[in-house]
Amino acid sequence: MQKVIIIGASSGLGKEVAKLLIADGYTLGLAARRTQPLEDLKALAPERVMVHAIDVTSDDAPQELEHLIDMVGGIDLFIYTAGVGFQNMELEPDIELKTVNTNALGFTRMIGAAYRYMAEHGGGHIAAISSIAGTKGLGAAPSYSATKAMQNTYLQALEQQAHMRNLNITFTDLRPGFVATPLLGDNPQYPMLLKTERVAKEIVTAIKHHRHVWVIDWRWRIATALWRRIPRCLWRHLKVK
Repeated sequence: MQKVIIIGASSGLGKEVAKLLIADGYTLGLAARRTQPLEDLKALAPERVMVHAIDVTSDDAPQELEHLIDMVGGIDLFIYTAGVGFQNMELEPDIELKTVNTNALGFTRMIGAAYRYMAEHGGGHIAAISSIAGTKGLGAAPSYSATKAMQNTYLQALEQQAHMRNLNITFTDLRPGFVATPLLGDNPQYPMLLKTERVAKEIVTAIKHHRHVWVIDWRWRIATALWRRIPRCLWRHLKVK
């Protein structure tokens, strides 16, 4: 996998993953709404890094993705890292709808565009950063946890469909715990907060090993396994943030 597209590479995990892949010698197409941070990454390897502005909430985002793929000269690996997340105890409608627009509609728009392209061009690998928040509904962040559960299910469905259609497309669903990125902030109220650089390294390793689902890190693998076993009648009484 030499040609990689990363959506959401301007900050956080997308940026750190891009740095690692640049250092490994990959050819990258980097996309985000803001291009200046992408230009900083391009300066690390100008001959191997192309940048392009893409807003995943825009209707023309799939066409812009195809343009970026043409700039790179193809695609072997598509990594989706874009997303927003908010706690919303007051259930402010603007926050809920913004989250759905980005994490559900934008996600579906871009993953679907990559899938269709790979289906027509011999296959590839689709990796997406979802979250452990999709394990159960979190009262502090209703739309965030719901959209992450949707992402988990959507990737699972596409993986099954690819097999049904005999498509050479593989999938990796990456589910980090709480990570100290601009999305979350280095907030001490979050338990088992993970460092961005460490998570990025584990993401790259999971992709290279073609993991289907990978929870980051081992502590969160244990925590989410326990969460799944908590019955709904008990879960509703827990204060999980």
